[in-house]
Amino acid sequence: MQVAIIKYNAGNVQSVLYALERLGAEAILTDDLETISKADKVIFPGQGEASSAMKYLKDKKLDQLIPQLKQDFFGVCLGQQLLCAHSEEGNTTCLNVFPVEVKKFRPENALDFKVPHIGWNNLQDLKSPLLQGLDDSAFVYYVHSYYCELSTYSIATTDYVLPFSALMHKDNFFAMQAHPEKSGLVGERILENFLKL
Repeated sequence: MQVAIIKYNAGNVQSVLYALERLGAEAILTDDLETISKADKVIFPGQGEASSAMKYLKDKKLDQLIPQLKQDFFGVCLGQQLLCAHSEEGNTTCLNVFPVEVKKFRPENALDFKVPHIGWNNLQDLKSPLLQGLDDSAFVYYVHSYYCELSTYSIATTDYVLPFSALMHKDNFFAMQAHPEKSGLVGERILENFLKL
């Protein structure tokens, strides 16, 4: 099985490569359209800023390719947000795979809720083969200031400031706000489930 990890000028890609290596998956980091198109699975990870990431995707024509892909696709952190319609970060038009808005956390009480949201939180309302073997006791690791609104595409939620989409699913597209590669055995299980889909 060939897994393509989309290269797009976003951080944290190396740790995803290592996580897949531990699971025995053959992964390649690439922004080549043909290589991505031919891969069995595609992972779209990253940390960074929405508008500059979208500029890179447009420069490489990845913004046209990604929504057309038919194989199992997994967006992680910024990768999840860029699959949405629009992000408040830089007032950015995104890929619109999920017709969902990405909004900034605006806690009324900054003493109770720090932004960015950094740390471990549990998943709730789990409903997807991607989350097989997990339940509401599953904790994952977050680092983010923006969140995807709840929608019919939400397959798990997390509550921080307000409930938001922890994971989403539409057709062959899956997405996760937390970092599976930093989420211990829970994150490993999610990546393993994705590879087995």
